[in-house]
Amino acid sequence: MSRSGADLALLLLGGFRTLVDAATAELGKRGFDDVRPVHDFAMRAIAAGADSASELGRRLSITKQAAAKTIAVLEERGYVRTEPDPRDARRKRLEVTDLGHQVMSTGEQIFDELRAQWAEQIGAAELATLEANLAALVGAVPVRFDTPGWIARSL
Repeated sequence: MSRSGADLALLLLGGFRTLVDAATAELGKRGFDDVRPVHDFAMRAIAAGADSASELGRRLSITKQAAAKTIAVLEERGYVRTEPDPRDARRKRLEVTDLGHQVMSTGEQIFDELRAQWAEQIGAAELATLEANLAALVGAVPVRFDTPGWIARSL
């Protein structure tokens, strides 16, 4: 059976969505029912050095206002904290809290478990081949923090 290029894109997106939805549901079962996929993208960007709303917005490819709203939610829930920048009193620096790191670590464990489920479902060798082929197609840096903004951007 031959599929179209659009089918391939939708299958890849469907795989992403299936994993993310399952991980989000499992995070909820493990006590983190207030975490959404965009929160994980934001915390990972902050942990990687996005230390201001402007920088977070750039890295996520969202507006500074959307970044500020995300930061406010994460701060309210205890996943990030803001501190005054010692070099610029007008600026607040972002930092992921221990709880935020716990969420990210738990999420990584869940994704490992989901990967193991997929390996059981289609076979470990098939999954390894799929991953190798996707890596060859996507390139060396498949992780992009700007996915939320990219998906939501208007034309």
